[in-house]
Amino acid sequence: NMVLDKEESVSLVSLQSREKPRGCAGCNRKIRDRFMLQALDRYWHEDCLKCACCDCRLGRMGSTLYTRANLILCRRDYLRLFGVTGNCAACSKLIPAFEMVMRARDNVYHLDCFACQLCRQRFCVGDKFFLKNNMILCQLDYEGSHLNGNTERQPQ
Repeated sequence: NMVLDKEESVSLVSLQSREKPRGCAGCNRKIRDRFMLQALDRYWHEDCLKCACCDCRLGRMGSTLYTRANLILCRRDYLRLFGVTGNCAACSKLIPAFEMVMRARDNVYHLDCFACQLCRQRFCVGDKFFLKNNMILCQLDYEGSHLNGNTERQPQ
């Protein structure tokens, strides 16, 4: 059984004054607040149940959380990190669901495949890239192909 992922709902529970306080699964201290969160069969302070990535509080995020390998994540980060991503638009091979990907519009790419498809230059964060006929191009090749009206590189 390989599936470690779990979508869990979070519920807000009011603490009855007669109950003895429960320990928080996040900070291990007693929960003395009027309300606590119940998730993953444990109890949490509202401030302690947070996404491991973006630190948002999970008690109010449409109240679902995701777990994967001991990480507790909000939906957005879970999908960003582990969402089933499909096939790489450059090499057409499947991208495993746990691999980091690059996205350009509707396309997803392996990190290693995210390069100009003419000169193979890799892109860094902040670099401009262009999509033309579903090919990723760097600015030079895009402008070059624009001038020549085609995507063939001219001989140097």
